[in-house]
Amino acid sequence: MTSSVQITHEATESGGLYEAHVDDSDATGILSYVQKDADTIIADHTLVPDALRGRGIASALVKQLMADAAVQGFRIVPQCSFVRASFERHPEWAEFRAD
Repeated sequence: MTSSVQITHEATESGGLYEAHVDDSDATGILSYVQKDADTIIADHTLVPDALRGRGIASALVKQLMADAAVQGFRIVPQCSFVRASFERHPEWAEFRAD
């Protein structure tokens, strides 16, 4: 049986948080960011608890971030090492990179 992952997003004036909720776990993965300017965010942290590791949760969070960047037109400074590595693995996302 495959677990489903639901990504939610909460934005504030200073930044925001993506959360990954998995239907068979109480644990939550997160990707946080701070607002650099009107068109740029700094992805500063990705955290996936041990209970969720190896299930593609961090990748799902980054994919949602990139999908939102494509629709909303913002760019991303990848301060977080996982987001930076994701940009390297996905050259098609280069247009969203701001650093």
